[in-house]
Amino acid sequence: MPQTVLLAEDDRAIRHALERALTLEGYHVTAVADGVEALAQAHRNPPDVLVLDVMMPGIDGLQVCRVLRAEGNRTPILMLTALVETADRIAGLDAGADDYVVKPFDVEEVFARLRALLRRTSPVPVPGGGPEGPVREAQVSSEAPVSSDRQVEAAGLRMDLQARRAWRGGRELELTRTEFELLELLVRNAGIVLDHSTIYDRIWGYDFGPGSKNLAVYVGYLRRKLDEPGAPQLIHTVRGVGYVLRED
Repeated sequence: MPQTVLLAEDDRAIRHALERALTLEGYHVTAVADGVEALAQAHRNPPDVLVLDVMMPGIDGLQVCRVLRAEGNRTPILMLTALVETADRIAGLDAGADDYVVKPFDVEEVFARLRALLRRTSPVPVPGGGPEGPVREAQVSSEAPVSSDRQVEAAGLRMDLQARRAWRGGRELELTRTEFELLELLVRNAGIVLDHSTIYDRIWGYDFGPGSKNLAVYVGYLRRKLDEPGAPQLIHTVRGVGYVLRED
């Protein structure tokens, strides 16, 4: 069965062009022109993935995203936006979006991001223990991660992989899908410096190149959810290389 895409875009030309491109790529596409119809379709026939324009009249893409997440709907969401400022991208992440594409976009980039989102929702289990790909630099941690089929733990963090819940100490963290998977990758590799390309490949399935700020935005947002007054910072930047999770 083809994977299903719910596309919400108020610009008729963009909507029709993207609907045709996705259909030719092999997806079954339902295309709507506003957020109200997007919510109705998402409730009526839940798709495998949503593609939402941020700026639509009435209920915009961010509001659609917030409603679905408040309902407990974890369907992956790709946002289409003409807004390029970091604060605008953070607003989308805060609403519960998993990724975004900036207009004008190359349709091949949309395809790549959709493939990455759909791979991450497949039932194939993620292998436990050990590094998740090549690294340029490694450090042996005294707090090696403890992992099982259901849970991983390191540096005072605990993650329930099946329930997709995470805690720092006794405090539960409210994470989007992308934040959860980024944190899982870091926890599984606690004490190991993961380079940018490794993280992009594992989380997005696509390296967006040295000019992309996508990873930095997600790391910054995840840090704000993890950090506590008086507690050690957990995610550390290794300049020119990548990121490492450790409790200093």
